[in-house]
Amino acid sequence: MFSFPDDYEEGWTLQNEIKKEGIGLHTGLKCTVIIKPTELTGFHISLSSEPNKVTPIDISQVRNTPLCTTLELNGKKIATVEHLLASLLGAGLTHAHIEITGSEIPLLDGSAIGWIEEIQNVGMINSITSPRPRPELKSPIFVSKGESVIFAIPSEKLKLVGLIDFPYKAIGQQMFSIELSPNNFVKEIAPARTFGFLDQLEELKKAGLIKGGALENALVCNGDSWVNPPLRFANEPVRHKLLDLIGDLAFVGLPKAQIFVYKGSHALHAEFAASLQKVLT
Repeated sequence: MFSFPDDYEEGWTLQNEIKKEGIGLHTGLKCTVIIKPTELTGFHISLSSEPNKVTPIDISQVRNTPLCTTLELNGKKIATVEHLLASLLGAGLTHAHIEITGSEIPLLDGSAIGWIEEIQNVGMINSITSPRPRPELKSPIFVSKGESVIFAIPSEKLKLVGLIDFPYKAIGQQMFSIELSPNNFVKEIAPARTFGFLDQLEELKKAGLIKGGALENALVCNGDSWVNPPLRFANEPVRHKLLDLIGDLAFVGLPKAQIFVYKGSHALHAEFAASLQKVLT
């Protein structure tokens, strides 16, 4: 019977390739992802239009895009990569080749669980090559953008603490803390779906965003209640925020640290990841 790794210390790749199709959240267009086993250390991406150009992901490729993390590879942009990357990293994979058709990663149900189920179906094997070193902090790291704050302190145990604060009664203030491991990620983080707000939908659509958004792939908050309950966790929104953080850390790896994030955003995560990258260089 398949089981996920106990921790993030060893190298793992897929036993067989995964193919998944779906609709992009912001483009509303069909897109396809094939995830292949590889001996190359880290996560590498190629586009189906240029299959021979295989590029390792790097924080320098991240572009500031509202509501998602977008990569620019060889002059082409790939949007909404965070849930897929969170799935790979959170599950304990250290070696993966991602081939993409389209300009966005499929949203699936708005969480990471669809990718996790595919990983379970094909299995994982110990990689013959070592994983890249995890960032080890020598001193605390602190990054802030407006009211948003993220900081990390050195620790042998990887612990994440997320705190959000929204002026909507259905969400309000939420906090969630987790000692991260592949199994804890799968059970406590991966099922948490992305969420949005009913009073912002028209504005986002006018801005050319969320063309693929639907009640089947995102929780929608209507102030005091949810348009499409039930929630999978009472604090599903803050868990999803940690899912986003994990995905954005895939560019540098999971640090040996305790991390606290208040009102996280993809832009904040990117600055934090860039600070972690300096630890490795």
